[in-house]
Parts: sequence; structure tokens; C-alpha cells
Amino acid sequence: MNLVGRLLGAGGPEAVALLGERGATTYGELEDSVARRAGALVAEGVEPGDRVAILSPNNEAFVVAYLATLHVGAVAVPLNPSAPTEELAHQLEAVSPRLGLAVGRSVAELEAAGATVMSIDLDQTGPGPVARAERDPDAAAVLLFTSGTAGAPKAAVLTQANLAANIAQVLDHPGLRVLRDDVMLGSLPFHHVFGLNVVLGVSLAAGATVALESRFDAGEAAEIVGRHDVTVLAGVPTMYSQWLALDISPETFGSVRLAVSGAAPLPPEVGAAFHERFGVVVHQGYGLTEAAPIVTTTALGGSEPRPGSIGPPLPGVEVRVVDGDGADVLDGDPGELWVRGPNVFPGYWHDDEASARVLTPDGWLRTGDVAVVEEHGDLRLVDRAKDLIIVSGFNVYPIEVEDVLRGQPGVLDAAVVGEPSPRTGETVVAFVAATPETTLDVAALGEQCARALARYKCPSRIEVVDELPRSVAGKLLRRELRPSATRNPA
Repeated sequence: MNLVGRLLGAGGPEAVALLGERGATTYGELEDSVARRAGALVAEGVEPGDRVAILSPNNEAFVVAYLATLHVGAVAVPLNPSAPTEELAHQLEAVSPRLGLAVGRSVAELEAAGATVMSIDLDQTGPGPVARAERDPDAAAVLLFTSGTAGAPKAAVLTQANLAANIAQVLDHPGLRVLRDDVMLGSLPFHHVFGLNVVLGVSLAAGATVALESRFDAGEAAEIVGRHDVTVLAGVPTMYSQWLALDISPETFGSVRLAVSGAAPLPPEVGAAFHERFGVVVHQGYGLTEAAPIVTTTALGGSEPRPGSIGPPLPGVEVRVVDGDGADVLDGDPGELWVRGPNVFPGYWHDDEASARVLTPDGWLRTGDVAVVEEHGDLRLVDRAKDLIIVSGFNVYPIEVEDVLRGQPGVLDAAVVGEPSPRTGETVVAFVAATPETTLDVAALGEQCARALARYKCPSRIEVVDELPRSVAGKLLRRELRPSATRNPA
């Protein structure tokens, strides 16, 4: 198989695949450009199985580079264009790419990180097209760096079959099905699995159109939605929050028929406000890089989701909620979420030890996320297992405390971490960021926590910060706050 055949097989030659800096690109034009760029890769000595690093914002050049890499049977390694040189150098060293592909100033950045680089010039004719390489379904197609279930960033291997399976699982889902006449907003970064395989992969496989935005800007994205009559939004919670902060018409998202949020928990108040103001229901999904990525979704045919729910699993995806011994817990009890299916990755690149920590011998992926099965059968996330705080033997899930803090006037964002304590083992420390032109009353926040939470769950200290660390996908990076808590013991 070759995933490119799946991605370019549904759209007719005259149908529009991409809308971006170069105007409209049809599927016929895209396929021709990919085949020619693949010829250039072969001329540079790229062979099946070689790694090819790609450094580019969301534009036509990225799409062509990605598909051309797959076309020749090589392994695509999308990298973050905003990453510092040192980080890029570490990632290049980890995967040993045969070649780097970049556009514009990213060429110099990738060269500085140590790669041999070829510029992605879509106007250059170059060598003639080459035939598409056939690959084993279990052959690696993409390497994506993630710190999700295994701590320090590692390259997760996603095979041809993994990526194709999750695309099929999405398109087989009645609530998520993307149609040929749909236009999906392409603002999520393509170096992240949500942007790469959900926005780009699902859209192309459906024969739909992707409206590209090189880097997310709330105002520009809203304008793109209106200009191109975007029908499908895929975003992270911070994107929806930023749209709510704009002074724009309630009709701005009038063309949208489906909106999904993922990569981080969607605050219920954000989903409710977006629905009330723009008339669009925002469905929440759950996934992770190692599952290519979608596992569950509340998009069950358009019904309004229950607050906090992440929905049931996609067709073909199995889930379990287990205790520390790997035994299934009772419905309503928290446990670690395990996932199994053809979309689950085979492991981390050249790291058997890390792979064994997250994959059971019978193929279950230990996500590290704590979930409960609710009475209606949907799943609800509680927290990350590794973020669990244990105070005097009692479990404290940070998200429960964070939800209380975020619900207070003037609090824009909140994060909770554990801090070593000689008396209780750990104690709860909270970091909060204020809304613009707001001065937070830390004592009042503490009092509200005391009214809403059991005593052992209340923060021993609340610190006000300018902003909280979040990943490019909007995921809260609590690990970056733990050193601050340790340096400032209560």
C-alpha cells in the first residue's frame, strides 16, 4: 500500500484540494506536483525507509513535501518551524534523516540544525515524476515527536496502516464524516498529529478542501472561515477562546456545520459560550499521537454533548479503564484509560524500553490518562495519571482544582501541581493567570477553593503568573511548573 493513494484517490482532478497562498490547487495539480517533487527526492538519493525532515508552516509547500515523501516510500518527519535550533538538532540526531525539506527562512534554520536541505520550490520543474512506491502496511510512514505518554520527547512511529486506519475510523463515524463538498479550516499545525492526520489526512481522503492558514491567528482564521465558507472547524480549546475574545459578528461561523475540539480538555464554559454566541456546537474528542490520533468523540450526529464528556470510542477502537493491576474498574470509578485498535502505534523510534512502558504484550496502549465510564456509556477524563497528587494518602486530580479556579472572576487560566511536603507527602500548589486589566485577590481564591473542595484538595499556595506554559496544541504543560513549585516550598 501507499497512503498517498488513499489521500488523493477521492477527489476528482478538477476538485479543489487546497486554498492558500497560491490560490486554489486542484487534486489533479496536487498529484502532479507531488509526483514531480518525488522525482526530485529520488534524484537526491532518497530511498524507501529513509527519513525526510520537513520544516515548513501550513502551506502548499508542506503538503507537497509530505505527500512526496510518502510517495517515494520514505518516512516523513514533520518538525516545528518555531522550535529553537538546539531542539531541532536533537531531533535530527535522533532520526538521522537522509534529507531535509524546507521553505523560505526555514531552509537556513534546518541547515543550522545540521541537516542537508533541499528547498521546496513548487515553481521549479526539476526531474520528471516517478512511480509511487509500494510499502508494507506496517512500514513506518511518519515520525512525530511527542512527550505524551512517555515523558521526555520521543519519536512516535506511525505506520501506513495506523494513519489509514484512523482516517477510515473518522470517515466511518456518522457524526464526523467529512464530505467532498466540505471545506475544513487548516489552522492546526501540520507538524502535530491533529493537524497532520485529522485536518489534512481526513480532508484529502474525503476529497474535501483544506483552507490553509500558515500559522493560527484568530482574526485571520475567522476571515478565512467567512471568505471560503468553511464548513468544518477542527481546533484546540485556546482557538475557540480566542475567537470568543474577538469583536466579530455572530454570523462569522454561519457556514460551519461541524466543530470539534481536541488535544486538551475544552472548558465547558467555552463550549457553551461559543454555542450561545455563534450558534455552533463544539464537540470534544480525545486522542493522542500514539493512536494516530482520535480515540473518542462526542460528535454523535449533531446532538449537543454533555459537559465534560469525551464521548464513546470511534468504530474499530477498543477502550478499557483499569486499576493499577490492569483489572477493569467499575463504571464510575477512575482508572487508567487503555486503547487498542489498528490505529495504535507500534512503538517509539529505536526505543524498545519506552515502547514497552506504554504497550502491553497484547497490544493495549497505556495512555497515562485517568478516565471514568459514565452511566450513559460515554467516557470522561479525570486527569493525567502522572499528574496525580497524593496528599496524606488521598488522591487529588489537578483538573478538579483547576476547574474551580478557572470559574472565578478574573481568572484566565489555572494550573495545579504537586509539591513535596514532609508532613503530607505532597501538597497542592496552584498557578493562575489573570484576564487583562485584572488584579487577582489570592486570598479570595483560596477561600473559594475552601468552599468548593475538600480540605486536602485546597492549594497550600496560589501564585499569580503572566501566563501558563502550553504546547502548540494548547495542552497544559504542568511539568514545566513543577520546578517552580520545588524551588518555592511552602
